[in-house]
Amino acid sequence: MVSLREDLTNNNPPPLGAGLERTGMLDAFAHDTREDVLVLAMFETRPWEFGERQLFQLQEKLNAYVSFILDGEMKENFPHLVEKPVRIELRTTAEPPKRAMEFLERAREQLALQRIGLEVVLISEIATGCCGGGGQTPPESFPQGSCGCSH
Repeated sequence: MVSLREDLTNNNPPPLGAGLERTGMLDAFAHDTREDVLVLAMFETRPWEFGERQLFQLQEKLNAYVSFILDGEMKENFPHLVEKPVRIELRTTAEPPKRAMEFLERAREQLALQRIGLEVVLISEIATGCCGGGGQTPPESFPQGSCGCSH
């Protein structure tokens, strides 16, 4: 089953211009040093109401990400990260519909053979503070481990 989790931190908003409709664009790439894993994130902030077209865009975007990883472009651009485990995340504001989740499950099974993880992460539409409590001050303004929200 495709992992579906919620990101309550609001620390990773979608980059400007990111989205499934931009199938040739890598939305986000990061080395998560806590887990020592490379994370390639794709974002979908539109509602899941575009049916076949949106599902096709998801497939195309995922294919582009897999190609980036397996066809050498990642190795060429980031040779020092080549041996790290890789996870692709679909970061979305709403749970994908059944057909999309079925597609993602099939993709997850195939990607696992290549040692690539795949997760769906639910994100907030608008960042409202690091824990959703409404804090507006940037997290770096607070002491380590403090979010600035009133809770």
